[in-house]
Amino acid sequence: MKKLLLLFFLAFSYILKAQVATSPGTPTVSDEITISLNTAGTELENYNGDIYAHTGVTVDGAQWQNTIGSWGDNSTQPKFTKVTSNSYELIITTNVYSYYSVDDSKVISELNLVARSADGSQQTRPDYHITIFSNDLNIQITAPNADSVFDLNTIVSISAETTLNADLELFVNDTSIEINNNATSISKDYTFSTSGHHIIKAAAIAGNTRKESIINVYIKTPTVSETRPNQIKNGVTFNSDNSVNFVLLAPQKSDIFLIGEFNNWALHEDYQMKKDGDYFWITLDGFDQNKEYAYQYFIDYEKKIADPYAEKVLDESNDQYISASNYPNLKEFPSNASGIVSTFNINETNYTWQNTSFTKPLKDKLIIYELLVRDFSEDDSFQSVINKLDYLESLGINALELMPINEFEGNDSWGYNVSHFFALDKAYGTKNKFKELVDKCHQKGIAVIVDVVFNHSYSQCPLLEMYNFDTSNGTTSNNPFYNDNHNFENGALRFGFDFDHESTYTQQYFKDVMSYWITEYKIDGYRFDFTKGFTNTFYPTSGDQWGNDYNQNRIDRLTDYANYVWNAHGNDFYVILEHLADNSEEKTLANAGMMLWGKMTHNYNQNTMGYDSDADISWGYYKSRDFNSPHLVTYMESHDEERLMYKNIQYGNSNGDYSVKDLNTALKREELAGLFFFTIPGPKMIWQFGELGYDISIDENGRTGRKPVRWDYYSNAERKSIYNTWATLIALRKEHDVFSTNDVDMDVSGLSKRINLNHNSNNVVIIGNFDVVEKSINPNFTNTGTWYEYFTSSSITVNNVSEAITLQPGEYRLYSTTAFENPLSISPDIDLPTELIVLYPNPSTTEFSINQEALNVLIYDLSGKLIKQFKGDFNKYANYSIEELNSGLYIVEIESKMKKRVVKKLIKR
Repeated sequence: MKKLLLLFFLAFSYILKAQVATSPGTPTVSDEITISLNTAGTELENYNGDIYAHTGVTVDGAQWQNTIGSWGDNSTQPKFTKVTSNSYELIITTNVYSYYSVDDSKVISELNLVARSADGSQQTRPDYHITIFSNDLNIQITAPNADSVFDLNTIVSISAETTLNADLELFVNDTSIEINNNATSISKDYTFSTSGHHIIKAAAIAGNTRKESIINVYIKTPTVSETRPNQIKNGVTFNSDNSVNFVLLAPQKSDIFLIGEFNNWALHEDYQMKKDGDYFWITLDGFDQNKEYAYQYFIDYEKKIADPYAEKVLDESNDQYISASNYPNLKEFPSNASGIVSTFNINETNYTWQNTSFTKPLKDKLIIYELLVRDFSEDDSFQSVINKLDYLESLGINALELMPINEFEGNDSWGYNVSHFFALDKAYGTKNKFKELVDKCHQKGIAVIVDVVFNHSYSQCPLLEMYNFDTSNGTTSNNPFYNDNHNFENGALRFGFDFDHESTYTQQYFKDVMSYWITEYKIDGYRFDFTKGFTNTFYPTSGDQWGNDYNQNRIDRLTDYANYVWNAHGNDFYVILEHLADNSEEKTLANAGMMLWGKMTHNYNQNTMGYDSDADISWGYYKSRDFNSPHLVTYMESHDEERLMYKNIQYGNSNGDYSVKDLNTALKREELAGLFFFTIPGPKMIWQFGELGYDISIDENGRTGRKPVRWDYYSNAERKSIYNTWATLIALRKEHDVFSTNDVDMDVSGLSKRINLNHNSNNVVIIGNFDVVEKSINPNFTNTGTWYEYFTSSSITVNNVSEAITLQPGEYRLYSTTAFENPLSISPDIDLPTELIVLYPNPSTTEFSINQEALNVLIYDLSGKLIKQFKGDFNKYANYSIEELNSGLYIVEIESKMKKRVVKKLIKR
């Protein structure tokens, strides 16, 4: 065990680390500056197109001011000149003030720079912040780079430059090695004859002024091999004596160091990890138990990565945009670090669970509500989901399925670009806030299912960063966790970098991930994304390009993952697959206990639009697929499909005065669809706001882009009628066994539909007319006598079981031999005050309106700068012009006439 060794350094000028250098080496505001960029090791490595600069300056301490042009606009942003394959130059002409159009009364301290591809899809990360000096005395070491690593007895050229003539001196470990008086530069070749860390210092004296520049370099030391004590686990673990273990699984690697705030991010022999086969480990003590520490692993003197097992990471580029209300007191990104860093805290605040004995709903009884936190509320937070649990409970759902909440790249995403599988994405809230969400769901009888992405990752995943990879084509090299290339030739199925699920390293990693989330957060199920990819079978475009054919290898892998979870955490844990492969394979998986997504969007939408082709919905019933058990999670909508209501309004059928394109008609047909959805036995899933007839296209603002949050729909009687009808049907399912019967007879191939449900407790007949003309439907009653209609609270006497019943377009009936209770009055009083203030259209190009009277409307950019203000007495639906604003995301603060302040997000196109 080692004690922490804190390394203290004198204040030093910023040293450009790998990838960017300047000429002159100590650039001032008056200089013409050449910026040299090396793209090796970045997303732009081996990129063949033009590279552009997104660049601004730090003015009076505020970064990214006077940005030139706008992201993605190649006509307004500076272009780098290519020198060699991965070397580029950009010249800041004349001087910094004129190039960036900054008033010379302002103080410029940095150039801010991101290099990007022509289409903006690839870029350097994190942002570069290049120190710009004033015209007085300054000194900077120009060689070697800070944190350089050398072999023992290497001759190293050490040099420094100043902005003014001065007496210069170079030091190694406080020993003078060279003096040059009345000069602007100094250099010396030096041989490092001892291994370990060394400090290089350059000093400049002019009159009474002394300036210094200090860097660290490291001379390689051999790695010690030693067995891990007690087979300590991957990641960070804490011992009873408050010491801390760090373990990293890194096959093929030779030398790994722990770096972090506890050693000023510098290589030091006391933090070199020991090697135990494929594992590297170190145990340290001396940490402040109540402090959150940031750390990384430095691998083979080349790569810095966050811990693949980290439960929290910090991202310099994106954390600054996370709302303080979502994540209070978020740790600042360490000033001496770069990239993405992990954190740990010995005495992390624990959550006190209120519900400790939750019983999961039976699989066949599941009513799942799929939800994207980002688009469910204006503030993108777990807290907002908590605030709406009464709404969801009243709807009747008993499972909440969250789209990926692992740490993903950026803050604004569907979440399928996961980067850190153990970490919760901070944009939505803290660990304890998510635990509170799970806890309160359990208190309301709602299970929590998390969507996980094990098929692939993108470039910020540390399992990928440890090894060589190429972002231009999604390939890796000799990575034990990934395939060298995608197994799908079809570009539509090539996501990020493809995990090798035949690798035992990969298998164990994801088993650890699964156990962690179940243990830490008490979640109840996983929805596995794109499970067709859980195989290394190659699928060429000339053959089975969609990977649909039966694949035993894939079945074995998925069965192994499922059995692992069930054996470790109970067989009531939900394992749900987005598989969408041949039914023979899905049947095998379903009969093994897994549940399969049952996509029925097109068929249900054909019905709601009123078209006969592909109107058969029988495939939404598990027995139609020959499953032994009700393991088909049928859905009309999901995050991945077009919204039914959008197509109803755009493409709906019509006859005379009856038109599905009419809003209220289209909404009413969603009630009919719900009747023929919820009454088919087996688990069901609905997509957020489908219960309110959400009619904004999936392609609005781009397929995966942010969508308007329309809680105002709840105040619309026709939309709330869908909610009430669906809630009623869900309540019937929960309370009456007939809706789980095995005795089902369906005639659902055409637009006139019938379902018969028979059970010893009750018999049910459901009929409905999806056509746009009047239809007569044979109800196929099972017996004569009295039948009770649920929605009208009426009854009929049946003398002829086959006598047709005439229904108007969109009309429906639910008959039973035993009367159910009167229709439920489902109109919960949900507190939705802020969501009822709506901006529209959003996104907008020229102007927007607000559905409330307002006194004050303020528009801010993401840095908090006030961009525009409307002050006065504005009527409801007044127009607010934003035509002159640049494209992007803005924050709008609205002060209503009731003196209530509401904050909204606005996308300007």
